[in-house]
Amino acid sequence: MSHFKCQDSRINEIKSKIRVVPNFPKPGIMFQDITTLLLDPKAFKNTIDLFVERYKGKNISVVAGIEARGFIFGPPIALAIGAKFVPLRKPRKLPGDVISEKYVLEYGTDCLEMHIGAVELGERALVVDDLIATGGTIGAAIKLLERTGAEVVECACVIEVPDLKGHERLNGKPLYILVESR
Repeated sequence: MSHFKCQDSRINEIKSKIRVVPNFPKPGIMFQDITTLLLDPKAFKNTIDLFVERYKGKNISVVAGIEARGFIFGPPIALAIGAKFVPLRKPRKLPGDVISEKYVLEYGTDCLEMHIGAVELGERALVVDDLIATGGTIGAAIKLLERTGAEVVECACVIEVPDLKGHERLNGKPLYILVESR
């Protein structure tokens, strides 16, 4: 499995805009807060631009964003590369018929859902989220998309928590990240 990291002069600026909040949402967690990145238009644009530069011309037809912060980065990437945006949501958030994929977290289980018919056989998909930690959520997103017959080309995150080895749970799919957690 490939594990990509971007080396670009814009990376340090992006990393400097991510606030680390100790002990949130529970003791021992060093929360990587991207809301401070979003407050800086230049850094936010550079973040989107780095992803767009990577995926433009790769024949990606679907950008699948994971609730909720994947909804921030996914739509502008999709628009810029000429792909549709498909939201992957928590249970009971999408109206109509859905398919579901359950996954295990460190502290329990959760589920992602997607509208039936949103992704078709043979489409090339990119999975987008803000952060990969243990890889459970992104792994579920991959399974959900592959059940529809889509080809998951790559997974893209702004931040990785490398100590949690989430990239090992991506079923061999490449992972592209911009920064490692601080």
